[in-house]
Amino acid sequence: MVDNAVPGSAVSDNPARAGGRRRLWLSASRVLLVLGGVVTLIGVVLLAACLRDDMAIEKRMGKATAEVVSVSFQRTVVRFATPDGAVHSPSQGLLYPDGLEPGQLVRIEFDTADPELARVAERTWTLAILPISTFLLAVWAVLAPLVWWTRRHL
Repeated sequence: MVDNAVPGSAVSDNPARAGGRRRLWLSASRVLLVLGGVVTLIGVVLLAACLRDDMAIEKRMGKATAEVVSVSFQRTVVRFATPDGAVHSPSQGLLYPDGLEPGQLVRIEFDTADPELARVAERTWTLAILPISTFLLAVWAVLAPLVWWTRRHL
């Protein structure tokens, strides 16, 4: 009879296996942090793009009244005429279209050098701050506890 036997398996006490498990948890933690960083970077780039578009419109601003042709999740299509008589319908849709309905007439501002770039009058990039920051807050509210949990297993 052996009096000094340690309960448990010898495999679970193997230092090489414990080191591999530690590396796995560390890798999982790093992947989560990189994922959070990439999503945050995308949010910041999106805000910067909104600011850039608004600056282009402000630089060469034209104003018109547009008819809302269609509203979908991806884009709001409008049709408007520029002072030279050309009719435009931006293929990417209208910037900041919240609350518009098909058939509605709306005042817009557009870049005279590129009428494809148009926004609802008096709406700016600052409208994008709340939804983007709320989304990023939700992402980090999920990722932070997961990172903490994976680091706890190190």
